[in-house]
Amino acid sequence: MTVKLLKNERIDQLFSEDIKVIQSKEVFSYSIDSILLAKFPKLPKKNGKILDLCAGNGAVGLFASRYTPLPIVQVEIQSRLADMGQRSILLNKLENQITMLNEDLLHIENIIEKNSFTHILCNPPYFKHSEESRKNPNLHLAMARHEINATLDDIVRISSKFLKTKGYLAMVHRPERFLEILDILRRYQIAPKRIQFIYPKAGKESNTLLIEGIKNGSEEGLKILPPLIVHNETGGYSKEIQEVYYGGE
Repeated sequence: MTVKLLKNERIDQLFSEDIKVIQSKEVFSYSIDSILLAKFPKLPKKNGKILDLCAGNGAVGLFASRYTPLPIVQVEIQSRLADMGQRSILLNKLENQITMLNEDLLHIENIIEKNSFTHILCNPPYFKHSEESRKNPNLHLAMARHEINATLDDIVRISSKFLKTKGYLAMVHRPERFLEILDILRRYQIAPKRIQFIYPKAGKESNTLLIEGIKNGSEEGLKILPPLIVHNETGGYSKEIQEVYYGGE
């Protein structure tokens, strides 16, 4: 399908999954965080529905569509990013599976049914917002990186409302907020179950974490998964990341 690109837009492709994503240097682009988040949860092949919060240009939901045929609803507040995501859905011929909503996640209760999703994915803004915090002058980038519109507490609270009992919330975030994430998950009855720390290189500190919790789940059975190393000793991608981007041999 031919999809119109606007000024300064390009099409990037995740070759391992044959997914094309419309991007622009003028707005926030997806990174490896989005790719790893889409692969992290064990998405079922039937009997479920997925909600993608803070969807941006739709990358997480697009990548997730290669692991499950379940319907995916994406929510993104920025109209330009939502439009890019909608055109990417058409570009990949996924309009029968993915729906993009240009809405504020804090005000979707009249649009989306509560307790109706088995899985929620979220790549939220990583940094707290304050008047003193240094933010990118580009509002698109500032909103994607800082909690200007919704806090971590808001996101988990909303997620708990829309998840079915025993539904899963999977997020990607920063390790420095790990303890806060655990506290907020418990506050809204989401029990942490799987955690994986991502490292830029062996011997370096972790700079990313993946976490999955279950609504109204037991506090027992938390699993810390093996670390994932992004770059090898020569600076290239590790074998695991090569497979993520380009597929196995």
